[in-house]
Amino acid sequence: MSSQNFVAVPHEVVRWSIDTGTSFDDFRARYEAAVPTLERDRMAQLRAERASWDMVLAAAVENAPHGFMRFWSTDVGETMQLAGNPGFCATYLMGNHTIAERMYRHDPAVMLYAPLRTTIHVDRQGVTRFSIDQPSSRFASFDIPDVAAVGLELDRKVVNLLQVLNVPVPSALSAGAKAQ
Repeated sequence: MSSQNFVAVPHEVVRWSIDTGTSFDDFRARYEAAVPTLERDRMAQLRAERASWDMVLAAAVENAPHGFMRFWSTDVGETMQLAGNPGFCATYLMGNHTIAERMYRHDPAVMLYAPLRTTIHVDRQGVTRFSIDQPSSRFASFDIPDVAAVGLELDRKVVNLLQVLNVPVPSALSAGAKAQ
């Protein structure tokens, strides 16, 4: 087997786990309001009509007031409670296909990390946390400047979303997002 058959790319990822300062139910409700569900019927209609990309962009702007929409979610905590585990945890795939396209055109493998995976969970100390891998640390691993630039843009969008949700933004995440 030649080395052309596979590529291994070790890379470091920065995971943020941020105290939301509120209850699980409150933060979950605010997050889900700020990051609405993808309008699947509208997207299916646009695909069926072979709509222009401009129409897809317009639909995304309408559906993502803060730049992101929810592609999928599940209440992991409810399932794990059946096994006797305490606590609450919801996990999401959050993103924007029009932003992802700007990376996809360079390497479709970016879809390994797009949409972004997030959780809202209660930790061992009873603190409700929002967790996410920093997008730029994921997308930089492709070693494509245009993909890395979108990763930095996504960092800024995550910072903005946290500010909209009235959650303290870690200074290292905020500083990195401003510097780009």
